[in-house]
Amino acid sequence: MRVLAALSGGVDSAVAAARAVEAGHDVVGVHMALSRSRAQERQGSRGCCSIEDAGDARRAADVLGIPYYVWDLSERFEQTVVADFLAEYAAGRTPNPCVRCNEHIKFSTLLDKATALGFDAVATGHYARIERGPDGAPSLHRSRDLAKDQSYVLAVMGPARLARALFPLGDVASKDEVRAEAADRGLGVSEKPDSYDICFVADGNTAGFLRERLGSTPGPVVDADGTVLGEHEGAVTYTVGQRKGLHLGRPAPDGRPRYVLEVRPVTNTVVVGPVDLLDVHGLTGTDAVWFDPPPQDWTDCALQVRAHGATVPAQVRASAGSVIGSAGTAAVEGGLEVRMAEPLRGVAAGQSAVVYDGDRVLGQATITGSWR
Repeated sequence: MRVLAALSGGVDSAVAAARAVEAGHDVVGVHMALSRSRAQERQGSRGCCSIEDAGDARRAADVLGIPYYVWDLSERFEQTVVADFLAEYAAGRTPNPCVRCNEHIKFSTLLDKATALGFDAVATGHYARIERGPDGAPSLHRSRDLAKDQSYVLAVMGPARLARALFPLGDVASKDEVRAEAADRGLGVSEKPDSYDICFVADGNTAGFLRERLGSTPGPVVDADGTVLGEHEGAVTYTVGQRKGLHLGRPAPDGRPRYVLEVRPVTNTVVVGPVDLLDVHGLTGTDAVWFDPPPQDWTDCALQVRAHGATVPAQVRASAGSVIGSAGTAAVEGGLEVRMAEPLRGVAAGQSAVVYDGDRVLGQATITGSWR
């Protein structure tokens, strides 16, 4: 197969490309420039798309003996991933930019461009597995290394895009194995730190980034009964489940810590309360993506609402409008409903709800609401 290998400049993508070459594929490397103002160097483990990263990607391609290109996708990244991030916070929701990046950039813009250029698949360094049934239809599964599993942020792909993806690292036992393999292959990124946090907020100050882009207007902090407890510096910088940074100055009457229960952007209000009020027993989601025919009746599953978060036993069913398309392609219309067998704490609108059958992804949706 002709394979386009996405080279971020890190160790995972370099080893994934090496494995694609070793498997006999005709591989070309591409580095995605996603930042409009590329720094010379990364800030430790934060940030992305620095000139240093592009250089590391080029050197990996040289070691592997494959062609190498840099594609400027910064405008598309800003218009989709960053714009969605800002719009969601402005609306009082909590987005996951990695999900949106996989949806709009890596497995939409990049994959579509690769297909137009005659490539059969895109290979990335994600930790997940693809299995195929007797009919050849692909299914998405957790990686062997559960600590690094990224199936949660990949679930938005759907089966049609999954059919044109390769995840060569899905069967590795640990990140240490990947680093050792990189060293054995002479790849200079073998000891490069992992990236974490939000890649386009290089200094890690998400609240500062939001204030800079969205502005900051003080407003009331109230309890669940509406009693004013204090003042915040801007509701857009708060998220459900947050405990730090409330600056209320006085404890609750019972001495218990307070947490953000709700963000109301229309009135610029932050609602706080005790931790038990964060427990929910069910949720709804929209823009559902299914890897199987959407379940019309309640179906047992495991629910995950955060990357690397724990799952809880639950039941899921499709809500009105969810259908399965032709040739095994899932429609992204309608939504889902989930009811949990045990309460789940701190569910925020805007997060992704991913449902599993064992280690296999059944579907995904963006959370719109929850109930107790």
